[in-house]
Amino acid sequence: MLGIIVQLAISWLLVWLVEKKDLRVLGFMPTAQRLLDFLLFLLITAACCASGFLLRMYFGNEKWALNPALNAKLVIDGLWWNIKSVLFEELIFRGVIFYILIKKLGLVKALFISAAAFGIYHWFSFGIIGNVQQMILTFFITGIMGLVYAYGYARTFSLYIPCAIHLGWNFTQGFIFSSGPIGNGVLIQVNSQNPVTVSYFIFFCIMLLPMLAAWLVNYFLLRRHRQATMP
Repeated sequence: MLGIIVQLAISWLLVWLVEKKDLRVLGFMPTAQRLLDFLLFLLITAACCASGFLLRMYFGNEKWALNPALNAKLVIDGLWWNIKSVLFEELIFRGVIFYILIKKLGLVKALFISAAAFGIYHWFSFGIIGNVQQMILTFFITGIMGLVYAYGYARTFSLYIPCAIHLGWNFTQGFIFSSGPIGNGVLIQVNSQNPVTVSYFIFFCIMLLPMLAAWLVNYFLLRRHRQATMP
């Protein structure tokens, strides 16, 4: 939490020095519309992410069960860890630096710079430096998702929607289906992962359709969202 407080302090100083603005450029003030948007995009993204695990259960015969160690503290700790992780990344890649880039370079250039930086960041956070194939794949996948997050901020000039999409994916994958760095969450896999013996088409559907759905559904919802005025 201390790290996020430091981020906020640096963000305030940076946006004040460069643009003579304050942290209101991040749209933190809650409104009914922002809270509704947060819930909508969170649930839609969580559903897209969960669909991948449902496909794995159907085609790969995976079996999942409720974690016997699940309790309220575990859920609260898992949610809080994901909230801090998401907010940390959003303040870096969709925070005041992104706002300043939009002002100085225009929206399109700012979007792609933010997305590229987000993709490169995951080379380090995933520890894949040197594995060229993984680096290209990770850059493509996380970069496009970063583009969606950035577009969410650009449409609303608020971090509510980017955080909602980001949290919806990370919390569902990492904690609900226990595929993150903090260990078992809500559901745990109870059988060894079986190889998918269906066609390559089905295999790639299992791997790519959930992410593709998250990209496209969120993008088109954002396209329909009323464009906010830049603060």
